[in-house]
Order: sequence, then structure tokens, then C-alpha cells
Amino acid sequence: MIKTTRFTQIHKDLSAKMVEFAGFTMPIQYPGGIISEHNIVREKVGVFDVSHMGEFEVNGPDALAFVQKITTNDASKLAHGGIQYSAMCYEDAGIVDDLLVYRVADDSFMLVVNGANIDKDWAWCVKNAEGMNLKLDNVSDDINLLAVQGPASRSTLQKLTDEDISEDTLKYYNFKFGKLAGIEMLISRTGYTGELGFELYFRGDDEVARLVWDKVFEAGAEFGIEPVGLGCRDTLRLEKGYCLYGNDIDQTTNPIEAGLGWITKLAKGEFNGSDVITKVKENKPSRHLVGFVVGADKFIARHGYKIFDGENEIGVVTSGNLSPTLNKAIGMGYVTPEFKNPGSKIEIEARGKKFVAEVIKLPFL
Repeated sequence: MIKTTRFTQIHKDLSAKMVEFAGFTMPIQYPGGIISEHNIVREKVGVFDVSHMGEFEVNGPDALAFVQKITTNDASKLAHGGIQYSAMCYEDAGIVDDLLVYRVADDSFMLVVNGANIDKDWAWCVKNAEGMNLKLDNVSDDINLLAVQGPASRSTLQKLTDEDISEDTLKYYNFKFGKLAGIEMLISRTGYTGELGFELYFRGDDEVARLVWDKVFEAGAEFGIEPVGLGCRDTLRLEKGYCLYGNDIDQTTNPIEAGLGWITKLAKGEFNGSDVITKVKENKPSRHLVGFVVGADKFIARHGYKIFDGENEIGVVTSGNLSPTLNKAIGMGYVTPEFKNPGSKIEIEARGKKFVAEVIKLPFL
């Protein structure tokens, strides 16, 4: 059965194009189109319904030990109100998911996982919590989540709350609890667009969801606020070189080859996959995730296209699209080590032809 969010009727009323995504019916775009929505987020402020994401609460004396075991980053470094980007790995170092770790208190965390992976991630968490003194709760169905992203996002939301959400008070990758639009919520200075932005986690029925939506849009009207769909979320994250689970990372990739060594803290002690990751670092990965710009006109590299050097197959495309900001076809993919450096020339095969591309340093902008 396909799920809906508490904003679904709003999307339909706004004539959004709805598609099945992660088991939900979600807006891929509105009548203005993906490029317009992309530019709204880069230049003004856009609002995404991302209520399909999963939220797990972890409480108890062993909460920190549990988070340290299942994630690659070092959660002991988090202060109350702090957030980490992290990953969960299997014992063979394959990636279960990428996620956000929120530290609510000494013995209290919230994990935010990808919507398509909720069931798999939950089963993995339950398995790893066996024998530990803690309580796990999957509250995904209870939480509404709006991502308000763009240069005017802070100005929009500050009008709706008495909480100080200025840069000095609520820094990037930090959160606070408070009322916004009269509703108690977790106000998070995060987002996956590369722009100034916030994510609003709150409970409530369709009526509460509509109230918050309407208040946000009233507050943002002077800044040109618009609803935006998952289509431009993909182009926005790609321009910043952010990984998408199921495309750029999955259970067949490890954090080192995926360029996620910066969230993989081996010094913290053992965690799932840490012994394998240590060996990968020592022996050097056999492939690297890189960004590239396509040299050919009217060609977009798509997930699964093979990458060549002459007649030698050297890798595979994981993500590709037209960058609305750069007006160029860009992408990411895995290549063998000798082609990882910026400036390396590669070829992408499609429809029996090969198209030239150049490896560049991420992010694209």
C-alpha cells in the first residue's frame, strides 16, 4: 500500500506531479517545473515536503554505545543540540545507509534515515541493539518534516518563532526545540541542498500540517517562496556533490571509496565494518567516486552508464543530470585510481557511442 504524507492533499491542490517514491506518493515537481524550482532554492526560498524520511529515537544508558557501534562518525563529540552526518555499515563495510545523528541529551539520540530504507535500517538497528540497555522507537509515521531551503529561509522562519535562529545562535548542523507557527517542533539548521536552510520536525494531524504550511508560505511571500519537489532536490544535491543512497552509495560501496572518509572516525574504536575499512585505507581503495563535467552537447550521463578510457572499461556512472546553475551536464561515478584526479579525461558510453567528459574536484559549485 502506498503511503501519503499529511501534506499530500496540499500538493494535489497545487497541481503537483505526484509519483511513487520510497513507498510514498510524493511531489516530483509543480507546474513551474524543475529548473524554476531549482533556481527558487538557489536564489530565494523553497519548501520541500520530506515527511517520507525515517526517524528513530534511541534512549537509555547504552544509547551512545549503540550509536557508536552502528555509525561511522564519532557521536561522543556531539554536544546537546548537535548533529552529525554519518553512515551505517555492515560488517563487510558496505553502506547500510547515510543518515543524520541528533544528540538530544546524554543518553538520547534521534537518527534520521532515508525514506526508502526505513524498514531495512530499522531491522538493522533492532539487531544491533540486542543485549543493550536502551529503548528504540521508530517514530517515522508520527513525524511531519518540511525542509525550508534557500537564502531567504532564515528571514522567513524567524518571523514565525520567538527562538533566536540567527547564525550566531543556531549554527549549521545544530538544532533547538521551540515553537514555530505556534507548534512545538525541532528546528534544525540542516538540509541537503547546499543552501542556507532549515528542517522542521513536528507532530500533528493534517490540520496541524496545513497550519504550519500556510504560516510558512505567508511569512515567505515577500521573499518569493514557492513549493518545490523531489526533482530539484536531486539536481541541487548533485551540484554540491552530495551522495544519493541507491545511486552513489549502497551495500556494495564502502565509505572510503565513496569519499566519505571525513565521516569515518577509526580512532573512536571498533564499530561495524571498522576492521575492513582500516584495511581499505591501508591498501588504498580500488576505485574512487569522482565528479565529472560532460564535454558533449545534449548528452546527460545516467546511472549505470559505463565509463571508458579508450577500449578499457574503468568505471560506472552513479548520478548524472543537467546542472541548472551551471547549464552543463554533470555527474558522478566510480573510476579506477589512475583517473581520480581533476583534469583526467574519460569517456561515457551510451547508445553505442562514447562521449567525452572531464573529472573535476567536487563540489561542482
